[in-house]
Amino acid sequence: MRKSPISLFSHLTRQRLKSSAPLLSRNYISDRASSSSSSPLVSPTRFRPYTETHGLFFKSSQFQANPSRNMNTLVERSPQVSSRERKSMEKSELEEAFESAKTSEEMLKAFKNMESAFDERELGLASLKVGLKLDQEGEDPEKTLSFATRAWKALDRDDKPSLPVAMALQLLGSVNYSLKRFSGSLGFLNMANRALGRLEEEGFDVRDIRPVLHAVQLELANVKTAMGRREEALGNLRKCLEIKELMLEKDSTELGKANRDLAEAYVALLNFKEALGFCMKALDIHRQQLGQNSVEVAHDRRLLAVIYTGLEEHEKALEQNELSQRVLKNWGLSSDLLRAEIDAANMQIALGKFDEAIDTLKRVVQQTDKESETRALVFISMGKALCNQEKIADAKRCLEISCGILDKKETVSPVDVAEAYSEISMQYESMNEFETAISLLKRTLTLLEKLPQEQHSEGSVSARIGWLLLLTGKVSQAVPYLESAAERLKESFGPKHFGVGYIYNNLGAAYLELDRPQSAAQMFAVAKDIMDFSLGPHHADSIESCQNLSKAYDAMKSYALAIQFQQQVVDAWESHGPSAHDELKEAHRVLEQLKKKARGTFANDEHTTKALPLPQTHPSARSS
Repeated sequence: MRKSPISLFSHLTRQRLKSSAPLLSRNYISDRASSSSSSPLVSPTRFRPYTETHGLFFKSSQFQANPSRNMNTLVERSPQVSSRERKSMEKSELEEAFESAKTSEEMLKAFKNMESAFDERELGLASLKVGLKLDQEGEDPEKTLSFATRAWKALDRDDKPSLPVAMALQLLGSVNYSLKRFSGSLGFLNMANRALGRLEEEGFDVRDIRPVLHAVQLELANVKTAMGRREEALGNLRKCLEIKELMLEKDSTELGKANRDLAEAYVALLNFKEALGFCMKALDIHRQQLGQNSVEVAHDRRLLAVIYTGLEEHEKALEQNELSQRVLKNWGLSSDLLRAEIDAANMQIALGKFDEAIDTLKRVVQQTDKESETRALVFISMGKALCNQEKIADAKRCLEISCGILDKKETVSPVDVAEAYSEISMQYESMNEFETAISLLKRTLTLLEKLPQEQHSEGSVSARIGWLLLLTGKVSQAVPYLESAAERLKESFGPKHFGVGYIYNNLGAAYLELDRPQSAAQMFAVAKDIMDFSLGPHHADSIESCQNLSKAYDAMKSYALAIQFQQQVVDAWESHGPSAHDELKEAHRVLEQLKKKARGTFANDEHTTKALPLPQTHPSARSS
């Protein structure tokens, strides 16, 4: 019996996408922006601390004195100043006080003083600056939202697009994301994207638009990832990289990080071939600019090890992991080093080096705290190695220890714990302990259902539960899990992802078992279409989908269609040559039976319809 269930995707893909340094200056709005003649310069998504504040929002006034001077004293020394001039001077003083504010507390105090002297429209840019500062600190998203909303309403007074309005919309998208209001966030970000597109069409300087556009695209990627729409998020990440390639030098370290971000996104979609090129480019840039022993190079190599594992090139994966470990050790990054050593043990297990893996894990476990998540991961890998050595009792003991630790971490780290439970369930599955595996997966699903940003993981777990229920004969219970998984994973990875194809194939098998051949044929047809597209028509699992489609038509006594698809099965296996001799022989046998049925000379025959195992993912892909 083949068993290759899907696991939760890499830990690295669950983290919010981010860029570790600003594209350009930290100044959001220049002097020119306040007169609507130019634009702000924005750092990506998570804004950096302020570096300069020279005239960010207001033109330099005629007064250059110390902003802290007492305005009453100033007026007393100028008795001839008119009421209008006095008011103008007071506003200038308030502007300067606001501009000189460094902390959010100082900025809020200065803004409050301004409210009595300025009308709401005049306060638009100041509201935006306060909102950006609060969003940077991330401590009070509701207050940030109020300033962002105020800025948008103050600045968006006509139909003509402007860069400050686009920035306000981007800020609204960002803060709604922080509040987990993903639909609202997506709406504001799409509005910002359209506004920037109009500015570009009207001839606005693209050099001013690009930094803001990059921030919007990166935030769109974050939101869509959180909503489970990872295929779409990948498109936004590609645009981020394209923008950076236009703005930065080709050997910029920031460009290296952007390539690594995109590689991680491809890993999340299990597209290791595409990920490889972007990761290699990141590694080349970082080696050239920072040297072999930089932390960035270590991170690149660790991701490269994950990719090679996904490509089942385990020796290369282990080599990259060892190179990464050397650098992490030199920099004293003990936490990252421990995780890398666990990765190495998993690679050794994949290579069949079980004793070496156990020695590695014994060394690592001595460096972990008794109740730490890292210790739980060590025992999961230890259980895997022992299970491969058929030391089942010892393996189960390791898994029990791990579950005991994780049980106390569910409320603190629900996503990490859910992923660990999923891996433990796979080990119980490999020991044919299916009930225990299903129980752990249901526990995982309970954790994930409370986390809207984990829709893709929820879909993956539902798919595995459905497959195991189908495998153990609980067909009617399997169907709702498989149906739920198909919907969630279509949204997360797109309708043509091979993982979705496996689920539709299993749904077809379930419907056929429930004597619903028409529904089964529909599911098998969808599965075949996806498999042909993503894996190619001659892939073994694509052929199996075609075989199942033939069986569904056979069950409906539509022998002409059954023969047509069975002939495709025969042709596909013939293309494999001598290596598929047995499969081809069986395909010919079934074809002849169908032809006899069509002639009415063969009694109805029962065929076993195969539920395809879900696509294999690799445990080492979980860490980064």
